[in-house]
Amino acid sequence: MSLVPRIFGGRTTNVFDPFSLDLWDPFDVFLNKGSLAAPQETAAFAQARIDWKETPEAHVFKADLPGLKKEEVKVEVEEGKVLQISGERRVEKEDKNDKWHRVERSSGKFTRRFRLPENARVDEVKASLENGVLTVTVPKEEAKKAEAKTIEVSG
Repeated sequence: MSLVPRIFGGRTTNVFDPFSLDLWDPFDVFLNKGSLAAPQETAAFAQARIDWKETPEAHVFKADLPGLKKEEVKVEVEEGKVLQISGERRVEKEDKNDKWHRVERSSGKFTRRFRLPENARVDEVKASLENGVLTVTVPKEEAKKAEAKTIEVSG
């Protein structure tokens, strides 16, 4: 059953299957040179989901990168204040005797960039990958307290 007819590039599978929510892309027909065939798999992994929170001590970035090894992830600080997180999940090798029934895990490269605020100490960035979650911690400079200077009043 389809909510949008397949001829218009609509959903490709059963509405009642929670794993079959293929989103309709109206431009897919044009990108596939007018073909009304099923859309090609795209690299959904290209948009890695990343949370950014600020604590009193640091800026903390957390990215869900299931199945990646630390060698497949790169964390850089560019141009002084731009944090770049990138990586790649490679396609699983196929054996000609394998019969695939469904392929939902995406592969491909991703890059995410964040402009860090002025109070970021980019020379002390730390990153760790544990249980598929990359945590990047960017310490903050201590807020300087405004010192009040007493001015002697003449007159």
